[in-house]
Amino acid sequence: MATSSLGIIAGGGPLPGLIARASVGAGRDVMVIAFEGETDPATCDGVPHRWIGFGAVGTLLKSLKRANCREVVLAGAIRRPSLSTIRPDLRGMRLMGRIASAKAKGDDALLSLVISELEDEGFAVVGADQLIASLCAPAGVIGARAPDEGARRDIAIGVDAARALGAHDIGQAVVVQAGRVLGVEGVEGTDSLIERCAALQEAGPGAVLVKVKKPGQERRADLPTIGAGTIEKLAEAGFRGVAFEAGETLILERAQAVARADEHGVFMIGVS
Repeated sequence: MATSSLGIIAGGGPLPGLIARASVGAGRDVMVIAFEGETDPATCDGVPHRWIGFGAVGTLLKSLKRANCREVVLAGAIRRPSLSTIRPDLRGMRLMGRIASAKAKGDDALLSLVISELEDEGFAVVGADQLIASLCAPAGVIGARAPDEGARRDIAIGVDAARALGAHDIGQAVVVQAGRVLGVEGVEGTDSLIERCAALQEAGPGAVLVKVKKPGQERRADLPTIGAGTIEKLAEAGFRGVAFEAGETLILERAQAVARADEHGVFMIGVS
């Protein structure tokens, strides 16, 4: 019997490429499903792949089956498309009503629908952290810098605020400075949140970014993620550091992220 391939449904950012390279390095075949306008073309370098548009559900499923994929991972960020930009194939058209209903309920409902469809087709959906265990954030301080007492108070406030935010399926991150929530994450993503809050800071110690998983979130997709790029954004904005939920956050390119944090004097801490 032929060895099964790993199907990678690839959004933006470096995570899909990391999974593809790690899988190939471990001797496993992969099939990358890439989305036009979202997936980094570098993700597809040197591996079997198929570019599709949003709504091409039938094409996606057929491509995975032809590649003998039994496990599938959803990796990377995908901006929610407007319904007017979706070009469904026949299978996608049959799902449009359910997609519209799930989209109105939020990202969690939409992801749950996608996972349900994949499982109904016989695929096992796995999380990125199941494939690369080292991505999962540990508890405690990572790197040379630790938060002081003031930063720890901001972190506690941020965790409470982020959980309340996540309960409404709005976002995963908040920014706090001196006990005041400067901003919450919306559909624009974490980088835009950091940029928006940079100008809202007052004099004194910089703000803190806090990221946690949404309560009840489907953890096989869309776990909170940070990387070297996040650290660069924090440093540019004059933030003091970032706190993230240990065991429920992915740290991409950890060595580079920690090096950037140490270089800029930014703390990284996993909290429970």
